[in-house]
Amino acid sequence: MSSTTTHTLAPAPFGWRTTPQQTASAVTATPTPSAMTLAAAIACIVLVAMDLRPGIVSIGPMLEQIRGEFGISNTQASLLTVIPNVLMGLLALPTPWLARRFGRDRVVLAALAVLGVATLLRAFVGTTALLLVTTAGVGAGIAVAGALISGFVKARFPRHVSLLMGLYAMSLGLGSTLAAAITGPLAAHGGGWRLGTGFWALPGLTAIAAWLYVARSERRLPAQPVALADAAHAHPARSSKAWLVAFYFATNNFLFFGLLSWLAPMYREFGATHTTTVLALASFTTTFMLANPLPALLGKSDDRRGVIGLFAGIALVGLCAMAVAPNLAPLVTIPLIAGGIGGSFALGMTLPLDHTSSADEANSWTSFVLFIGYLLGALGPLTLGLLRDLTGSFHVAVWALVAAGTLMFLLAPFLAPNRPRPA
Repeated sequence: MSSTTTHTLAPAPFGWRTTPQQTASAVTATPTPSAMTLAAAIACIVLVAMDLRPGIVSIGPMLEQIRGEFGISNTQASLLTVIPNVLMGLLALPTPWLARRFGRDRVVLAALAVLGVATLLRAFVGTTALLLVTTAGVGAGIAVAGALISGFVKARFPRHVSLLMGLYAMSLGLGSTLAAAITGPLAAHGGGWRLGTGFWALPGLTAIAAWLYVARSERRLPAQPVALADAAHAHPARSSKAWLVAFYFATNNFLFFGLLSWLAPMYREFGATHTTTVLALASFTTTFMLANPLPALLGKSDDRRGVIGLFAGIALVGLCAMAVAPNLAPLVTIPLIAGGIGGSFALGMTLPLDHTSSADEANSWTSFVLFIGYLLGALGPLTLGLLRDLTGSFHVAVWALVAAGTLMFLLAPFLAPNRPRPA
């Protein structure tokens, strides 16, 4: 699989097929090697990924303090986590166009700067409106930067996409874990929620420095025009395979966000002790993170259907066990579910790269998959909460998780990679 640099003169908006006039001047590009070592790329990706979750996760431990200070309702307070998640889906769509119009590295750096500034300014706001505006800035920065990492990987390290996307996913989890663990103690030692959440503007400096290194390395490469086939690729919304990949990613996000939101209340209702509940949630987040790089270790082929089925099957077994006997060894069942979901998340981030032939097309597929995956995945917490209210218990909600896990497992045979198009 070869890599190309994408430089279009008149890009079509949001990744739609370019016109004949736009592609007439395009010529075939020769493969270009990366100016970075694999180790340097890993370091840069890890530093950027660790900056893409604390702005959201740090709000959770501080929600009651924020609600009390601003006098807002629970519904209004929930917007502080809902807004970034929705933007992660919505802003994924125009991101490929932004990258073609202004250059990928410039857009990534601008997004990281917006994320850092918004995170810092949020710690100084005095009104609810500004609190929500700065939170929207956090979500926008995360959405745009996160959607472009895969294009860089596809262009420069096409033989290591599974490894790099697995490490990217694991680093997202590591950033989340650190934010969840450190925010509370920071706030308790003075400064309250403002220090606890504002502190997470600092990792943005290292993320920007890392991507400046990427940009400088890219400038050392000779500029090349994009290949004709790359310029004319169709929008993924026209591809049935892209929809299947998006639904696969969406079902996994449905499971992840649903369990992340309701796992503790579920097990309290099931009669678990406080200690067991805390350990179950901790094992869920930790195992999810550790499972992210595993698919890269289990298979090197572009056809990942076997590995997809394996991790989806592991999650499904755990979900069935939880539905049938929720109190039977939850500290075994929950890590089993989390391991399946964690591996599947990394695979969902990798599949757009397997089904595309250029960095530009990979960006388009990734943005589409993120758009569908995050918006539908956000229905997980809502669906489980609604079923709990309607039925008076979490038993039906757990079986809804089993249904989602079954769908994810059944999608595996249909996710074979697209074959290379004839020259």
